[in-house]
Amino acid sequence: MPCRIWAIWVNCEGMQPSHTLHRLSRALWVTGLALMLSRVGTAADAPADLARRAGLHVFEGRHLTLVTDRPLRADDGLQELPQVFDQAFATWCRHYGLDPEQHASWRAFGCLMVDRERFRAAGLLPVDGMVPDFENGFCAADRFWLMDQSNPDYRRHLLLHEGVHAFTLTLRAADAPPWYTEGIAEYLATHRLEPDGNSASRFVSAPMPRRRADVEQLGRIEQLRRLHDAGQAPSLTDVFETAPDAHRALGAYAASWAAVAFLAHHPSYREAFIAAERQPLDRDFTARLRATAGWNDPAASRDFAAFLADIDYGYDFARMKIDWSRGEPLAAQTTVPVAADRGWQNSGWSLAKGENCSFAATGRVTVGQAPAGRLESSPDGITLHWYRGRPVGRLLVAQWVEPDDDGRPSFCILADGSSGEFAAKSTGPLYLKLNESPGELADNAGEFSVLLK
Repeated sequence: MPCRIWAIWVNCEGMQPSHTLHRLSRALWVTGLALMLSRVGTAADAPADLARRAGLHVFEGRHLTLVTDRPLRADDGLQELPQVFDQAFATWCRHYGLDPEQHASWRAFGCLMVDRERFRAAGLLPVDGMVPDFENGFCAADRFWLMDQSNPDYRRHLLLHEGVHAFTLTLRAADAPPWYTEGIAEYLATHRLEPDGNSASRFVSAPMPRRRADVEQLGRIEQLRRLHDAGQAPSLTDVFETAPDAHRALGAYAASWAAVAFLAHHPSYREAFIAAERQPLDRDFTARLRATAGWNDPAASRDFAAFLADIDYGYDFARMKIDWSRGEPLAAQTTVPVAADRGWQNSGWSLAKGENCSFAATGRVTVGQAPAGRLESSPDGITLHWYRGRPVGRLLVAQWVEPDDDGRPSFCILADGSSGEFAAKSTGPLYLKLNESPGELADNAGEFSVLLK
């Protein structure tokens, strides 16, 4: 999996110099590595020339020289990787508010390796221990190395992940906490390819992927759902406090990516996150983010927990934004609307823990795209299509529950369908929505009318 940053280098397995090293020792180590890399890059021993003399393949783009010993195969996408990298570079610049043309001369040098010994013999991979052993990928300033991957989509993702590290290390002097370093590399590397109309492919940034097929082998969303179902989903504080060596595991990568995606897209936190990213990407990054005017730790933690509870492909942050207001006590019957194109909707009415309530829903809504895919649903849902164990379009009634034990907070579904009775699990407002993927809300229309008493 992708990488871990330490000073000016990043290692995919979380390997870094001993934490017992004092500041001077780390500085000497960094200086030694920089000198070593500069010697490799002299005019007489240009890395691309070393590669060609060793019989390695060299592919050039505007911002990337890629060297590989992988045998060339038809349609394996190797030759287009520098062009994809160039397109991604423009996206990375836009993310950080940089002008790509002002950094037109920026370049990275990458090695895609099947047999790393060939690169050591060619002088392209240090043999003196300055670069620690790694399983998948490693980045030092504007140089990176990655092992070949059997899946072309994952190979391309890993190359771009290392490219983000090279970009932030050199153009942003990044030395940020691990959650941000790995999260932003995953976030900016996530993409899909689309035909460009000229027998080539076009890079399309997709930090919140729309389909599983767009990100083969990553498994981040699936891992986060497993953790949530097991009551082990990380809190936002857990992510912020990710240890330097934690990114050996998929769960840590998934959580770091999720935190960056959440902060970059959620309407309540996007501006604070952008403001923090425009400041130095140093070890005070997290503290600076949390000190932003208007930031509220409990609210952010609750919103992040709600995000992980419903995370799925194409998650629509705007439509899934939650109103956490307390609501008024439900003393008599009342009718509330439930929109088909929104996530959990605060009814405006609150129950005390253990209080009984009944509901009855009427109306019809449409889900799916018109004309062929649009289906009409009653509050009981469409039994031909299911999502998370219930028919799509079925009305759900829930409360946000924060367990007294070590369990993770989440929406607890109290009832579903066209009518029923339930007892409140906690003191707080009732929430309602249709059962539908959070990435497929935009094409729904209509609303149910729900009588509460």
